[in-house]
Amino acid sequence: MSMKKSSILALVFVFLFAAVLPQTVSADAVTGKTVVTLGADLTPEQRQSILQEMKADSNVQTIDVGIDDIRQYLHGGTSTGNAPAGGDNKAYSSAKITLTDPGNGIKVQANNVTRVTEQMYANALLTAGVQDADVHVTSPKPVTGTAALTGIMMAFEKASNKQISQEQRQVANEEMKQTSELGQKIGDKDKAAEFMTQVKDEIAKQQPKSKEEVRDIIVNVAGDLNINLNDQDINNITNVMFQFSQLNIDWDSLGSQLEKLKGSLGDLANSEEAQGFLDKILAWLSDLIHSLTGK
Repeated sequence: MSMKKSSILALVFVFLFAAVLPQTVSADAVTGKTVVTLGADLTPEQRQSILQEMKADSNVQTIDVGIDDIRQYLHGGTSTGNAPAGGDNKAYSSAKITLTDPGNGIKVQANNVTRVTEQMYANALLTAGVQDADVHVTSPKPVTGTAALTGIMMAFEKASNKQISQEQRQVANEEMKQTSELGQKIGDKDKAAEFMTQVKDEIAKQQPKSKEEVRDIIVNVAGDLNINLNDQDINNITNVMFQFSQLNIDWDSLGSQLEKLKGSLGDLANSEEAQGFLDKILAWLSDLIHSLTGK
């Protein structure tokens, strides 16, 4: 084999391995970086107890978050907006976020939260542009859990050095509100979260251009899950999901994160899809080698 052909083959193998190995984290999103938000109304004893529960390092970066901070964050720097979704009057909810490797998805653990499920948090965080993170939400006493979403978004910005747009913050907050209310209405928080996940998955796939198309998706998913929605329910969810559909989102990336959230991918290395992809790569590589070597 000539030197030129050997060099080309070497480049082919480098390209192949670069294509299938996990990508590294960008410089501004360091894997393992952790930030903790603590409710401003916690007592010193409660703060210490929560840090111990989170197994947070004594040197971890912390942010105190009060109700006024949440209003300002959600409403563009003013304190005149509404309270966080659900209306917590005191800031007890606290959260720890740790950035993980690309492709890991969002994993949420929640404690002492009454109205927001772990999947609801993950869904809303995806709307806000948060991906690949481990999140721990907790409170020293039962709370609705709605105020924690803002703290998690603030912590993500600190950990990743990325800014979440004002529009994404508000849509994520409103989405959590609508999902929480739906869960209360139908008496099944998990089913409400599943409904919203499927709606967003269909939006990512279909990329609707109008409210009518978003409405059709909502009605169809509700029918598939046997969820009864009245006209007001449909209008409220359509409004927030249409805003979601208009966000500047990487839909392919979002779709992948949603699939992980639904738990439908399983072990990628053992999946039929992955095997099919590898078979195609190997066949292509074999053809290329034959064409270069003449054998």
